[in-house]
Amino acid sequence: MALRTQARTAFLSKLLGIYCVLYALSMFAHKRATVDAVSALVQNPAALLVIGAVVLGVGVAFVLGHNFWSGGTLTIVVTVVAWLTLLKGIALVFALPTQSAAAYLAALHYEQLFYLYAVVTLALGAYLTYEGFMLARTDGGLGAQND
Repeated sequence: MALRTQARTAFLSKLLGIYCVLYALSMFAHKRATVDAVSALVQNPAALLVIGAVVLGVGVAFVLGHNFWSGGTLTIVVTVVAWLTLLKGIALVFALPTQSAAAYLAALHYEQLFYLYAVVTLALGAYLTYEGFMLARTDGGLGAQND
């Protein structure tokens, strides 16, 4: 069981890590478009619902596939990201009408702290990618193939 958990952690860590790195690089390359897209999204309840449904589905899949609270820092970080994804999906689908979403975005000071959010996303992505590939090497290169 431990090898299967390790392989799953390695796979999800690489998946989430590469996604975060690529998205952060896109944020740096297209700041204005990213800020405008997020601002427009919170003003569109239908789009918010669709995005929320997708994020909710991804969050449920991540939590069902990786709900491990022991096994090292990487394992716990992947589990925390899975739960945060699920909670974000729930919030988008159930709890955040357009006014609340706009207030939440304003409270985050998204435009003012944009580069901080991009750097944190990049750092998280780099950590998850590196550790995921290192973990995959330690289990004989099996990665997620062991499931």
